[in-house]
Amino acid sequence: MASICREARIQAGAETAWAALRDLGALHRRLAPGFVVDTRLEEGARVVTFGNGMVVRELIVDVDEEARRVAWSAQSERLSHHNASAQVFPDGPSRCRFVWVADLLPNEAAPAIAAMIDEGIRAIQDTLERAERRRGRASAVSSVSG
Repeated sequence: MASICREARIQAGAETAWAALRDLGALHRRLAPGFVVDTRLEEGARVVTFGNGMVVRELIVDVDEEARRVAWSAQSERLSHHNASAQVFPDGPSRCRFVWVADLLPNEAAPAIAAMIDEGIRAIQDTLERAERRRGRASAVSSVSG
């Protein structure tokens, strides 16, 4: 079984990152726009459309508020097995670590899935850092006007 683990240090607070990750139906708006172009919620699952056109149904296994972790299992014609999780760890007052782990079969699919995860991590980092900058500007404006 192939196992892929990616980690990014992000210039955004853990609260900002967790709020985006836990919003299961808004991947395409809050977490990874462009990488994900649509997310549709179903009972216990979500249907994710990626920027490359791939559509995957993901069964939501767990949303762990305390651990700031979301786990899912993807169903696709290309994979006989896929389970993954993403987790946010605080790394100082305005930084976090975002960790994405995926286990899958067949092993031959690993390079393509790893490339997608790498692309997704870049989109997540860019999106969360942009959101944090907007939040910082909004706080500065409200403290000046308040």
